[in-house]
Amino acid sequence: MGSARIAKSLPLQVAAVSYRRRGTAIEFLLVNTNGGNKWTFPKGSTDPRLSHSQAAEREAAEEAGALGTIEPRHFHLYIHSKGVFWQPGGVQEFVVKAFLMEVHQMRKPDETNRRPTWFSPEEAKRRLAKGREVKYFHELEAVIDRALERIRFHSELWGAYPGARSSRPFVKDPIATAIWP
Repeated sequence: MGSARIAKSLPLQVAAVSYRRRGTAIEFLLVNTNGGNKWTFPKGSTDPRLSHSQAAEREAAEEAGALGTIEPRHFHLYIHSKGVFWQPGGVQEFVVKAFLMEVHQMRKPDETNRRPTWFSPEEAKRRLAKGREVKYFHELEAVIDRALERIRFHSELWGAYPGARSSRPFVKDPIATAIWP
């Protein structure tokens, strides 16, 4: 999503793009929507008492029972819709800030109708596409792709495990050395 004007004109939600590592594979955690017929990332409204990343972390715990390490800054913005045009209220669009969260522990979710399930990136994309208009599916597909890029970049930079940061020799961040005009 490129336009800041659009981001300011739509209501804001936050999402926890929760993942885990299985050897060299990455899996994403999805939950059923409230209606139960679609899959989505745990997401919801912001809270003035919480940072946006803390609100996303709260959604992961409530909807999926996922506990882990969430990044403090969002890595992607996407457009999401709720509702259907033939019902009162129609379709409402939201701008969603996506936060990457590595899951370390699972517990029983507070919302029992969500059925949290782990999927490969390819299967997650298939599940996210089902029952959605193409433009909204492409938004979610981009979230998976950007998340994979970020996870792989961090793995290359720091090693496969968070504890590897302290045991590896210092690796200079290539972004820190970039010269900006």
